Amino acid sequence: MSKLTHFDEEGAARMVDVSGKQETAREAKAAGRVTMQPDTLRRILDREVSKGDVFGVARLAGIMAAKKTPELIPLCHSLNLASVEIEFIPDEASSWVDIQATVRTTAKTGAEMEALTAVAAAGLTIYDMCKAVDRAMTITDVRLVRKSGGKSGTYERGEGP
Repeated sequence: MSKLTHFDEEGAARMVDVSGKQETAREAKAAGRVTMQPDTLRRILDREVSKGDVFGVARLAGIMAAKKTPELIPLCHSLNLASVEIEFIPDEASSWVDIQATVRTTAKTGAEMEALTAVAAAGLTIYDMCKAVDRAMTITDVRLVRKSGGKSGTYERGEGP
């Protein structure tokens, strides 16, 4: 296992110095899931939620969150994001919505945190917009699915949620 890089020799938190790294094309994809009651999902899909277009608002929240990641996550570098894409994949049989976020940039460090933050914010927005009808919704399985670029190359998560 690699050494943790966000601590100095005395154990104090520090921002990793990436000034000597090369800029490369980088992409990160993250995913998560919101489980809900069948009627809640039906209302979302039929656009019958009183607060508006749930997926449209959640998409904007995810994009905005990706752009604000360095303000939310301590020691996270600011990145000039080239693209943030948010996709919602509803499964009516299981009564859940899978969320996928893909972030692209050319930078000295990866965009994993931006993709993960986008998924989390999109899931929280779905919860917020639907909580009046379903407070039992659950946001789960927020995880990195794939990342490419940089010295460490490509990471691809195996099977699973």
